[in-house]
Amino acid sequence: MPVTPSALHDYLKELGIEVKTHTHPPLFTVEDSQKLRGEIPGGHTKNLFLKDKKDQFFLVTVDEEAVVDLKTIHHIIGAASRVSFGKPEKLLEYLGVLPGSVTLFGVINDTGHNVRVIIDSELMQNDIINCHPLTNEATTSIRRDDLIQFLRSTGHEPQILAVSESAKASMAV
Repeated sequence: MPVTPSALHDYLKELGIEVKTHTHPPLFTVEDSQKLRGEIPGGHTKNLFLKDKKDQFFLVTVDEEAVVDLKTIHHIIGAASRVSFGKPEKLLEYLGVLPGSVTLFGVINDTGHNVRVIIDSELMQNDIINCHPLTNEATTSIRRDDLIQFLRSTGHEPQILAVSESAKASMAV
């Protein structure tokens, strides 16, 4: 049984992590969530649940407006082949969420450590990062360093990589 949003908040509190959660109507796309800009400060995320031909799974999290080249990202994230989107059944099995609610917080459900966490270096320039708290009916604001603490507490060491086109461009300068 996946962790509930309430249990997630309790877990964060046990870690000594303070967050602020805003409830709102369900958001299924980046376009939906952009209607809330101004109300929720910080970096807003777009999450890609990907897999390669060897069934390695990746949760790639970037800024909501980032452009990611799915034809070449496998070279950056260490996938065995080009990647495709993971099936909803695996998303639910590993991260405990449905499409439209994909979030870094989902790794709390990945007790088997089946998913590698990749965060775009550009997103990590934000002091506050906003993620769905296991439901697309809310947005939780968490400090960047606290997010890393949370991920590590679940046994997921995030890889901070330049995966978006703008992050790669800034690395080339």
